[in-house]
Amino acid sequence: MITSNIIKKKTILVVCGGTSSEREISLKSGKACSKAIRSLKHKVLTFDPAKKNFITIKNYKVDLIFNALHGRDGEDGIAQSYFEYFKIPYTHSGILSSMNSMDKIISKKAFKKNKIRTPSYIELNTINYLNVLKEKNIFRSNLMYPLILKPSNEGSSIGVKICKNFLDLRKHTNKLIKKYKTLIVENFIGGQEIQVAVFNGKPLGAIELKPKRKFYDYQAKYSKSANTEHLMPADLSDKKYKEVLVLAKKAHKALKCRGITRSDFKFIKNKFYLLEINTQPGMTDLSLVPEIAEHSGISFKNLVKNIINDASINR
Repeated sequence: MITSNIIKKKTILVVCGGTSSEREISLKSGKACSKAIRSLKHKVLTFDPAKKNFITIKNYKVDLIFNALHGRDGEDGIAQSYFEYFKIPYTHSGILSSMNSMDKIISKKAFKKNKIRTPSYIELNTINYLNVLKEKNIFRSNLMYPLILKPSNEGSSIGVKICKNFLDLRKHTNKLIKKYKTLIVENFIGGQEIQVAVFNGKPLGAIELKPKRKFYDYQAKYSKSANTEHLMPADLSDKKYKEVLVLAKKAHKALKCRGITRSDFKFIKNKFYLLEINTQPGMTDLSLVPEIAEHSGISFKNLVKNIINDASINR
């Protein structure tokens, strides 16, 4: 019996762009992934939710969806709910895991429940912030300046402010609460910036970032001119390197993630603090997941191939 090595050609819809603050990065991820998919001999169609309503996806005759969206509507369960409703197999995490991972308050509760260390925090929203935002409440909550103030459901460090004192905190809160409705205040953790990629429960490796800027913000992540230094593998002892891989795997499992994720840690005084987990990590030429995968022997093309092969519904 002769077995065929011919790969069945699929029609794949790459969904990218969207209306979130991370639109430009999503377009770059979509472009890079489309190129890799074409090199795998599949047919590529693209869909931008900023130009067409999600509901029109039902009109596309495709075998699966490659989700290259980042941020709101693409990473928070909205896009995934359409993919599930139309029963089109898709990549990355499902509705609930996407929604819970994107919401930093829900994900922090999951980390704590699973004994994964995360910075102390308080939640601010349009209803409680005037009562909660008092200096005495800050100290009662084990918070110490400088503090990080950020939206509870944004990615790529968008809207993040470092507050050196209460006046800073109040000023930035009054401004951000109008736009984001729910904010999180947490301790600023110094030390090493460590990020771990996990694919379906298997850690691929840990990278260390040394930003030249105040912290690893949007510019440091996506601008070559920021000159952020990447150390792969991360500069950790063998024991600590293995420990952070285990923690990332645990976080991936705790939030019931699928496909690829990236967990963002800080390492200081021999302790890891998990800041967040990203279910739609960037796939650009400056992105960390492809760099980590490459170091573990997985080319960008094969990484995309593995993500495609994992596509399904009921995620």
